Amino acid sequence: MPGVTHDDAPLLADLMPWSVAPPRIGRGWPTAPDPSSLKARWDALMKAEGADREALFEPTRSRTLHSAVGQLPGRSTGTEKLLRAQGPCPEPVRVLLSPFDEQWLIPDHRLIDAARPELWRVADERQVFVVETPEGGGPHLLATSLLPLLRPGRVRPLYRRPGGAEPNLTPGLLDHLATRLGQDLAPVDVLAWILTAVRADLTVPLTTDPGLWSHGVDTGRRMLWLLRRDGDRPKLPGGRRPYVRAPLPARPHTLHYDRDEETLHLDEGRISPVPSQAWDFEAGGIRVLEQWFAARTTEDEPGTLLAIRPATWPQTWTSELLELITVLTLLADLPPVQAESTLTATDLRTAGVLPVPASARRPASVLDTHEEGPEGQLALL
Repeated sequence: MPGVTHDDAPLLADLMPWSVAPPRIGRGWPTAPDPSSLKARWDALMKAEGADREALFEPTRSRTLHSAVGQLPGRSTGTEKLLRAQGPCPEPVRVLLSPFDEQWLIPDHRLIDAARPELWRVADERQVFVVETPEGGGPHLLATSLLPLLRPGRVRPLYRRPGGAEPNLTPGLLDHLATRLGQDLAPVDVLAWILTAVRADLTVPLTTDPGLWSHGVDTGRRMLWLLRRDGDRPKLPGGRRPYVRAPLPARPHTLHYDRDEETLHLDEGRISPVPSQAWDFEAGGIRVLEQWFAARTTEDEPGTLLAIRPATWPQTWTSELLELITVLTLLADLPPVQAESTLTATDLRTAGVLPVPASARRPASVLDTHEEGPEGQLALL
């Protein structure tokens, strides 16, 4: 567990106490950068029989063609064993597969080794998932409206119940902060501060300076908007917006950045201007743009479901790449917020906010709807 720094800043784990391990798929083919490939992969699995279907599925100890599991919360999918399953592919859903890489997932419990149903139960348009990133360069936390599949860090939902109900903040924290700062606070304000102030050891200095707090929250809210990418689309000023200057090839294989010309080369295709801070942006010590490109161009073993992918580069990927360059540039331009903890973990213990009650570290009961169990039976909840 990360240690407390010299100024006794509280731990993120004490401020947002309920956390869940990220889902573990167990096989690569149920995720893809485009939904049409997932439907084609599903159709190929359904057409295969016997040993061929088993080989395509890629069984693990957690999931085989004989596994009997219920539906994912909020999803209407088949519950018969995959050994005899038929029918169309469940409609793919958008997920955050790796830092800044939004892809698609077949939301079928039979395909997922560890789905973390408690996350699916609280996923809705109000939810924000806070994700710890791997150690290395880049932001220590990410935030997303999508179900996050990043490993190995913990996932901390902002709300413990659907509809933005019951914030995942240690009981009493919101009221105590509001009193010390002399202003009304919403749960998203605390999240915004956490995103911009969190340290590498996952401690979060809390300030009692209203001016510094407001500056940090404003910066954090802008960060949150850029990370979630909902609502208005982010744009750079006119002269700095990236455009395709030379058409991208049908199947690009190489990615190269010309720092002097601020140009991104995808084989003979060219995108510019691409600011150096976008190219240099890392998450978990890995350059984001290189990882994003590799996820769409790496060749997979023929005959596997992973090998089923678009024959040519889709236009949607170009649009996503241009927006990703914009987001990384704007994130890199955000001013840093340096704060010492003037509201310490000791202060929170004195005020009775800490220690965190055990119940706050467990998921809330949100079972408002029936969930179908294996083989079509009603799940016992």
